Amino acid sequence: MNESDTQAGSIDGFEDIHERSQDVDREDGNLQILLIEDNPGDARLIEEMLKDAEELAQRISIDESADGAPETTRETRLEDGIETLESDPVDLVLLDLNLPDSEGLHTLETVSDRDDETPVVVLTGLRDQQVGVQAIQRGAEDFLVKDEVTSELLIRTIHHAIERARQKRERRQQREQLEALNRLNRIGHDITHAVITTETREELEQRVCDRLAEPDAYRFAWIGGVNPGSDRVVPNAAAGVEDGYLEDVEITVDENSHSGRGPSGTAIRTGSVQVMSDVHSDPDYEPWREEAKDRGYQSSVAIPIIHEDLVYGVLNVYSTLPNAFTGPETTILARIGDVVAHAITAIERRDALVTDSVIELEFRIDDLAEPLIALSGDQSCRVEIEQLIRGDDTLLAYGSAHDVSQEAFSEAVDESDGIGEVRFLAARRDGFEFELVAPAAVSLLESIATHGGRVKSATIENGEFRFVVELPRGRDTRQMIEVIKEDHNDVTYLAQRTTERSDRSDVSTPSVLENELTSKQRAALETAYFAGYFDWPRESTGEDIADRLGIAPATFNQHLRTAERKFFDSVFEE
Repeated sequence: MNESDTQAGSIDGFEDIHERSQDVDREDGNLQILLIEDNPGDARLIEEMLKDAEELAQRISIDESADGAPETTRETRLEDGIETLESDPVDLVLLDLNLPDSEGLHTLETVSDRDDETPVVVLTGLRDQQVGVQAIQRGAEDFLVKDEVTSELLIRTIHHAIERARQKRERRQQREQLEALNRLNRIGHDITHAVITTETREELEQRVCDRLAEPDAYRFAWIGGVNPGSDRVVPNAAAGVEDGYLEDVEITVDENSHSGRGPSGTAIRTGSVQVMSDVHSDPDYEPWREEAKDRGYQSSVAIPIIHEDLVYGVLNVYSTLPNAFTGPETTILARIGDVVAHAITAIERRDALVTDSVIELEFRIDDLAEPLIALSGDQSCRVEIEQLIRGDDTLLAYGSAHDVSQEAFSEAVDESDGIGEVRFLAARRDGFEFELVAPAAVSLLESIATHGGRVKSATIENGEFRFVVELPRGRDTRQMIEVIKEDHNDVTYLAQRTTERSDRSDVSTPSVLENELTSKQRAALETAYFAGYFDWPRESTGEDIADRLGIAPATFNQHLRTAERKFFDSVFEE
């Protein structure tokens, strides 16, 4: 017996509850009765009685449109009756125990072994009434003595047999649903325990998959995320019967392609749970159908792992039977997804507190400052932008250039769209420092800042303009990449890396800059610093800086003095 066989009584039993029951509330029309009787006279009598039983359909409420007499199929041998029972819809079996190929209670046992769902009413002779009682003890719903059958008795017996079978089925379904929910709740409890005891995101995701793929759970589980810089969903952890499935299929978040319209891509894109009830019939499963069928997957659920605005990925769970993921079960699995998302957030924030690591995303941009890019290729020079400061109406860039003359640099700036005037601040042995007005980059900088990032540096060298965006650990890198590409469609994502911040001093400078100063005070202080206002001799006057920021000199002095006072207060109070 393979793993999929052992799961029939586990969580996968949820869908089995619905699949294996032949509820009479179906859309097949009139009541279907299978009569297995070899005596022509007895069979004819039963069939005649059923022809006049139009009210039976209303009693049982099979279908509002089913107002005719029951439809009867007769077989004279048990073997043929079993074949009909397995191939055609049957609501009740009228069974003679003594047939040409089977006798006594063995006949009933054979039918029950092949189908324990369809109710059976046993037909006996006058001398076999005790056998009829034994038949009820062995699973029959009732028995009828052929010589005592009347139309009213036949209709009442069939009615009661079907209703009792229905009630048994409903009670069993409720019991099995409760057992399945209890098992799933235990799985949720185990996963919650794993959340508490794991130290890393990688360990957490693997333990979640391992628990969901245990024998009392599902066939296969995996957690994936979107590869930065692309729309491809890549696995982070997996467990269960996989057999190379994740290597053989392509899954993306691109809604314009088949690979992105499946459950995983849609769950990440929409932030909602996606249930695939049957891989054979759902058109959105077309790209993966054969691969899924080869591994025994019949249905799946994709649960987005999202906390607030952070999209960490998607949890996928596969079952061996169709219609596995009902409402209650999906709700519990969705809660597990929320627990995992909260846990990942907590791990990332804890790591951010105890370490100085950050995420850096590197990009190349082609249509900004093209003359400067060409200059770096022609003259093998290097331009570094070290600080960007947002003013009221523009963006100031401070940096240095190496192995190029000020004249050539100035000409390239004049020819560059989106860059205003340049001001040279200080000369170095192999270059100079400069200030650029760059209004074209304002929207890009604002978009990056709005989503929690900052431009750490930018470099023009060897005919390329590259810049690095720094994000706190735990932020959604894919979202940042998309934001930047939407703002500038010529931007190319190059790489992602985790690095350590430079050593922090013991003074509270970062907290003052981030928490105490207003945006205007910080802009005034940073511009003054990078423009050489504090150098001796000064590289920029207060009027120069005020002009760059688009404010009056008196306003600049007020912002600067306030920022200086707050900074020195924090230093001396320490």
